[in-house]
Amino acid sequence: MNHLSRRSLLLSATALAGGALLAACSGTPTIPRPTASPTGPIKDQLDEVLKVVSSGSEKFGVYLQDVRSGGTYSFNGDYASQNASMVKVMIALMVQRKARTDGGTLSQENVELTTKMITQSDNDAAEKLWAYGGGPDAYQQLADELKMTHTRRETGRDDWSWTWTSPSDQVVLLNHLVDGGTDAFTPAEATFVYDLMGKVQDDQTWGVGAPKSSAVAVHLKNGWVQFKSSDGLWAVNSMGTVAGAGRDYRMAVMTRVPDFATGRELTSEVGRQVFSILGSGTL
Repeated sequence: MNHLSRRSLLLSATALAGGALLAACSGTPTIPRPTASPTGPIKDQLDEVLKVVSSGSEKFGVYLQDVRSGGTYSFNGDYASQNASMVKVMIALMVQRKARTDGGTLSQENVELTTKMITQSDNDAAEKLWAYGGGPDAYQQLADELKMTHTRRETGRDDWSWTWTSPSDQVVLLNHLVDGGTDAFTPAEATFVYDLMGKVQDDQTWGVGAPKSSAVAVHLKNGWVQFKSSDGLWAVNSMGTVAGAGRDYRMAVMTRVPDFATGRELTSEVGRQVFSILGSGTL
């Protein structure tokens, strides 16, 4: 079966990771916003805002867990689409598990590759680590063990960015990273990955990370890729945790939009709106 490698796909679509792509995007797309501040219970406020900013798209999903109360919220939270670079969190866990299974820990080279993969979204590092960690089979095994029920490999493909997931599954992953409760990886392995997510470079701290400030800590991983060989749209995704200024929550946002700039601004608008709403109460 003929198919493009992920690297070829990215190059043909000019979907270059990191600062080169971000710098190439000029202007700020206009995202619809409510004409008045939302009112009522927190979930009603979230519904009101997300219906507007999503413009009714079915290719849009948000899942949220409020750590303060334990409450959860879903807005098409089981929407499934391709991971893009958001999958790099799973890859970081896969390679540590591989090293542990082999009776050791990550080599210094792989520590450095993992750091670049998470903090800079480096694709070359991800390619090497995906192969070392076991590729699609190891990915599926890890997803199954974590009971990420909407997360799967892409049939007939080995590309890491084409693996599928959902916002609700990404919050499951975040919960395990922070709280444990799984034998799939050790607390030390989780801490290593989570700490790197807190060091993502500034030009990639959008989406869930939009509220980041000196008073608000953010740990996140975003993903973006154009599917030029299929529908031509972009998957632009964001997952992470936000804590500070009276908030403490875990969230994932997944979109499929005409261009990267729109996806970046849309996910960031969700990040800002959720942060604002959760300042007035808990789920």
